[in-house]
Amino acid sequence: MSRRTSPWPLLTIANALDIILSHTEPREAIEVSLSEASGLVLAEDVLAPEPLPPFPASVKDGYAVIAADGPGEYPVVGTVTAGRIPEFSISKGQIARITTGAPMPAGADAVVMVEDTLLQPRKDANGHEIVKIEKTVATGQDVRGVGYDIEAQQVVLSKGTVLHAAEIGILATVGCARVKCIKRPVVALMSTGDEIVEPTTRNLSPGQIRDSNRSMLMAAIRSLGADVVDLGIAGDTAESLESHLVSGLSKADIVLTSGGVSMGELDLIQPLLQSRGTIHFGRVLMKPGKPLTFATVEHEAKKRLVFGLPGNPVSSIVTFFLSAAVCIRKMFGYANPQLPQVSVKTKADLKLDPERPEYHRANISWDFEQNCFVGTSTGAQASSRLLSMCSANALLLS
Repeated sequence: MSRRTSPWPLLTIANALDIILSHTEPREAIEVSLSEASGLVLAEDVLAPEPLPPFPASVKDGYAVIAADGPGEYPVVGTVTAGRIPEFSISKGQIARITTGAPMPAGADAVVMVEDTLLQPRKDANGHEIVKIEKTVATGQDVRGVGYDIEAQQVVLSKGTVLHAAEIGILATVGCARVKCIKRPVVALMSTGDEIVEPTTRNLSPGQIRDSNRSMLMAAIRSLGADVVDLGIAGDTAESLESHLVSGLSKADIVLTSGGVSMGELDLIQPLLQSRGTIHFGRVLMKPGKPLTFATVEHEAKKRLVFGLPGNPVSSIVTFFLSAAVCIRKMFGYANPQLPQVSVKTKADLKLDPERPEYHRANISWDFEQNCFVGTSTGAQASSRLLSMCSANALLLS
């Protein structure tokens, strides 16, 4: 009897990632509105067309004063509110009521907040209210000068910046209502296997299991900001698999399959990919996820990337984050598509695989007493046990 062996050499995850990234290019840039930009990556620098504020502005509600006048009682010769330009100026011995964000009246060089003043029960000969200034202030105190927040022509956001809530606010601040970003990648996803049925199936027939991988991976893809095409479930026949694959190649930049990449008689994904494109690796030295496969396929004059993920749920999601997620981030235009890494102490010794680097599902948090991150295992680590991922926020690697 001859022993069945895989034709694919075992690659390290680092070597596998190098191959994946060498075949991955950012998508083209498109112009989008602010309402569409959240989660996208800037394709060009954004400059401020004017300074912010464009005028000296008060930081507090209070009184615009001449700092050199010092404490004392002064007539209030006018009021300035936000959004209105003062049509008066103040001279030595005068003050003006001012609100937060309002332009400073000419002649004033500081603001005394209202809590440091006292309204007097009388008016002067011109009918002006009298206010007592009870505190000495320095020139420029509580005043934002022209360009204090943003200077004219300042680069406020650089190419490659990921646009989250604060960045969207900056774009609105500088009047950038439309912005050039890297287009969202499109990822098509299919599950494989005659035993797999839709999650909506109420009563399982003997041998059937509900498809957890597709729903899980769709959520993971969307969490990265990519668009998803659901290809459904392909049966364990070459015809069904090819039909689903071709549909994905026609609709997406990346195709993910789950299941069918091991060495069983019905594991037909690798032969299919070999027939239609180039498999760059078919095994990775890791646990879980050893059968992870990556291929490129030319379809309709465009290069598509295909990831064959293992069928066990934990293997599927772990290999997704360690390979396909990095690919998606590069396609998105991330300057550094790699996922962040930190050093962690474990609360207890972990029994790890002695032959393959094992990605142990864990929850990490900051320990203020030890001044470091501490990781706690999520329990039994079988590749079929999806519960091990539920509370996990990290993969531990020794």
